[in-house]
Amino acid sequence: MSQRFSILIFALIMAVLPLIPGMPPYWIVLLDNIGLAALVAMGLVLLTGVGGLTSFGQAVFCGFGAYTTAVLSTQYGLSPWLTLPASLVVSGIAAVILGIVTVRLSGHYLPLSTIAWGIGIYYLFSKLEFLGRNDGIGRVPPLQIGSYQMLDAGSIYYAIWFFVIASAILTLNLLDSRTGRGIRALRRGHIAAEAFGVATGWAKLLVFIHAAVLAGLSGWLYAHFQRAVMPTPFGAQAGIEYLFIAVVGGAGYVWGGVLGAAIVVILKEVLQGYLPLIFGGQGQLEIIVFGIMLVALVQLAPGGVWPWLVGLLPFKTTSQRPDTSVALAAPARAAAPAGPLLRIDNARKQFGGVTAVNDVSFDVGAREILALIGPNGAGKSTTFNLITGVLKATSGTVTFAGQPIIDAAPQTITQLGISRTFQHVKLVPDMTVLENVAIGAHLRGRSGAIASMLRLDRADEAALLAEAARQIERVGLGDQIDHLAGSLSLGQQRIVEIARALCVNPMLLLLDEPAAGLRHMEKQRLATLLRQLRDGGMSVLLVEHDMGFVMDLADRIVVLDFGTRIAEGTPQAIMKNPDVIKAYLGGVA
Repeated sequence: MSQRFSILIFALIMAVLPLIPGMPPYWIVLLDNIGLAALVAMGLVLLTGVGGLTSFGQAVFCGFGAYTTAVLSTQYGLSPWLTLPASLVVSGIAAVILGIVTVRLSGHYLPLSTIAWGIGIYYLFSKLEFLGRNDGIGRVPPLQIGSYQMLDAGSIYYAIWFFVIASAILTLNLLDSRTGRGIRALRRGHIAAEAFGVATGWAKLLVFIHAAVLAGLSGWLYAHFQRAVMPTPFGAQAGIEYLFIAVVGGAGYVWGGVLGAAIVVILKEVLQGYLPLIFGGQGQLEIIVFGIMLVALVQLAPGGVWPWLVGLLPFKTTSQRPDTSVALAAPARAAAPAGPLLRIDNARKQFGGVTAVNDVSFDVGAREILALIGPNGAGKSTTFNLITGVLKATSGTVTFAGQPIIDAAPQTITQLGISRTFQHVKLVPDMTVLENVAIGAHLRGRSGAIASMLRLDRADEAALLAEAARQIERVGLGDQIDHLAGSLSLGQQRIVEIARALCVNPMLLLLDEPAAGLRHMEKQRLATLLRQLRDGGMSVLLVEHDMGFVMDLADRIVVLDFGTRIAEGTPQAIMKNPDVIKAYLGGVA
């Protein structure tokens, strides 16, 4: 079943629900509240489930949207429809200010900071005179179209759910794009994302703003639904509840936010309505039972109720394979120099008193496969990180195609034509092979977030996916293109990383233990591919522990031991070098 058809069916169901004969007004109110909560939860799905940024403060952005329209419509007489852009802009500006500080944090500091500013801003709402202090702002005008006023739950129902469905479509469009893949790559850390050109700071801020604007939209609708705005709905408890909604529904799934809102809102109402009758109104047992039931739901469906339900369906959402005939323009690059392509001169990296790379020098020529070998802890991966900008050298120089790159950002280095794989595989396991590989072509696309949400990026997206599909076929994994990356074997995942690196269209390919986990025939196919790349004009620098693989493939070999270069030469010379034999065998040759 296609995603568009599923959305159409859902929209028709929501349109028909209020028309069912005998539908109690109370249930219409519940559906309105579900829609308002779903808007906030969708933002949290993108922020927390996709972007990996946990926030307990989203209720505050609802407050910004609600108070903005309340002030403008009651004190300045503006039409509620004219206050909508203002509510979204105020929420967005607040997100920029708070996000610049918040998204820089990591670990437990990030959610703690959202709690801190959530409590602080809630306090401001309740103390500022022009916002009505604790009494809030009353007599907020209703939404109105012509002479039709949306005065009750039934009349505003369609406005709320129009915005819910439109927001879901825009969010899904964003995720299904170059920008969305960059955001989704953040879940595996910033190193892999930055290695392929994703501006991780901007991506985090973008998703923070998107979530805040959706919450601001919910607040705007809430103000004209309740016709009054007070601080209580925008406190810390509401922020925690919104996060619970996203987790219960499925943090990472847009429709999980809608389902989670339905589960939590209905469950709360049912418990508050019936438990006092059962137990004679003693205590607030509904809060205790509500908490127990939510914990039970999370235990039964750790990934959320939405993916659990989707897994039970007899049909699956279908996806169309890219048209590989669509060409992606080659990136503009400087011409390869007459001398070495990459030159490392006296590179040193110290971590406190430990010297990981000790004044290492070597170069990589054009159309050359150079192997960097040595025992565990020799400094090979650290050298890779110096070349690709992940680590800054303590001293020394690194030049590529005649340009110094020792202090360049990873995105800049990638744009120059250097691409890499990782010692420990860094794929997003719940993204398909095609989506993971397409991240490698990130810098070769141009469409931004707004174009993605409005579906104006289709030509650009088709070219990026076609390039990714070609590279997947090139490395021999065409039959795995629609599989989730996490379902592949370790060896196959390493090959997927190579395909992703090739999407950069690099001049220099850095491979960190590419043959680890591969069977004999797979190693042979990989060696053939690397020779083809070399013969096609690409240079390869690889770290590898399989000496048979290295000796059969490399044109030259550089040997490191305890961060120091101890030998350099052809495979035949390295095999006979006494220093190399001593380093590997631990004795005198």
